[in-house]
Amino acid sequence: MTDWSAIRHVVVLMLENRSFDNVLGFLRPAGSDFDGLDGAGCAGNDGIAPWPTPEGTDCSTVPNPDPGETFDDINAQLFNGPITGVPSMSGFVANYKHLGGNGAEIMHCFTRNDLPVLSKLASSFAVSDRWFASAPCQTWPNRFFVHAGTANGYENNTLDGFPFPMQTIFNELQGVEPWKIYFHDFPQTALLSRLWPYFANFRLIDEFISDAAAGQLPAYAFIEPRYYPDVVQLPNDMHPPHHVPFADALVARVYNAVRASPNWDNTLLIVTFDEHGGCFDHVPPPAATQPEPPRPMQRFTFDRFGVRVPAIIVSPYTAAGTVLRADGPVPYDHTSILKTVRNCFGIAGPLSAREAAAPDLSAALNAPFDANRGPLSIDVPAPIVDDAALQAANGRDVTHMQGLFALAAKSLAPLGGGTTVAQHIQDLIQSKNAPAGAADARTPAAPTTAGAAGAFARSVMQKILARFATPKPPPEAPQDSIYRGQ
Repeated sequence: MTDWSAIRHVVVLMLENRSFDNVLGFLRPAGSDFDGLDGAGCAGNDGIAPWPTPEGTDCSTVPNPDPGETFDDINAQLFNGPITGVPSMSGFVANYKHLGGNGAEIMHCFTRNDLPVLSKLASSFAVSDRWFASAPCQTWPNRFFVHAGTANGYENNTLDGFPFPMQTIFNELQGVEPWKIYFHDFPQTALLSRLWPYFANFRLIDEFISDAAAGQLPAYAFIEPRYYPDVVQLPNDMHPPHHVPFADALVARVYNAVRASPNWDNTLLIVTFDEHGGCFDHVPPPAATQPEPPRPMQRFTFDRFGVRVPAIIVSPYTAAGTVLRADGPVPYDHTSILKTVRNCFGIAGPLSAREAAAPDLSAALNAPFDANRGPLSIDVPAPIVDDAALQAANGRDVTHMQGLFALAAKSLAPLGGGTTVAQHIQDLIQSKNAPAGAADARTPAAPTTAGAAGAFARSVMQKILARFATPKPPPEAPQDSIYRGQ
């Protein structure tokens, strides 16, 4: 087995809201050492079994509408009744029907033909069938876990805790190993206020491609997808009901850049999803280590993992066809990425008790160098962007998360205009204590259509990036007491 000294670059691409079964359940036939769907008993979801995309049909926007993903919805999906014992995994259909969806759609699962890139990588390198979302919660809490080892007590997407003050793996790498966050329109990581002094490390996705080509990948690279439509592209985050070929094409773009890079020989690429997004999976999530003692009024102690999500691990030291499971009793979750980065680069820690308990991904380095070079590239036709579909996507009302991103961008706008990080945090704290209905006149109201909200969020980030331009951010990192005051 190869040790961590062979890896000098860890790249993570985290997509949105798909369960393991939804994406990879039909990857392998029954009888293999792979806990997929062939032969899996799934009684209890109103008699509807998981079903693959029928030959010759297009299910790229299934399920539609967006399933439930709040903490309460997820518990309904898992337990279908009282929240006790081992989850029955029997409430997906009932919950989706309750929200107005066609129950059969929540049981749909993609095939190799639907997702050729993800399927190819899962077969060519390693796939874990025991990687769980860090919590049975929405997107933001699970993304906070991959950066900070905790959701800070929040079960759902909310701006109630904004700006979020948690210490992150990026802060611990700062000044020790180079890191960058690459994004398309608005990075969810921008919600974390301890990263604001380092906005110079936030770069657009095209810079990832050029960094890879130049052999200049940072030690740790985190990639966020496109959450909004724009004037030429649809979202590529794979969030239902967004068209999945755009996400598959993004995976190809990232893999091809890494595979062709001079850094390939020393790179570990992880492709995963933040949470299941309400999509069916048949494996009950187990108990988990609480990241920290619960806070007053916190109704969930984060002592359970969320639903299984896809996780594909790629490196020239990973044997083809590997099905990856942790050696000990604790399965993989998003804090395994933290443990991997920490062990790879010798960073002291951990950020939380959850991370301390997590296994790292050293088991994926199970082959000698060059034993598996993998495909030189994965070529897929560029998804066709239909003008009518693009216009419709831009004209739709924002989703809940898109709307929250736009509001967050509105709150971040002063950082693009000269306000210091320390002053802005103080201003935000004061605004929380302002009388109800008090308006912030410094920025315009956030737009309510997806196209306009995306354009607004992009414009805010462009101004912030221009202000915090390389070679280094302004010397204004606040004292730690500022963050504790949040």
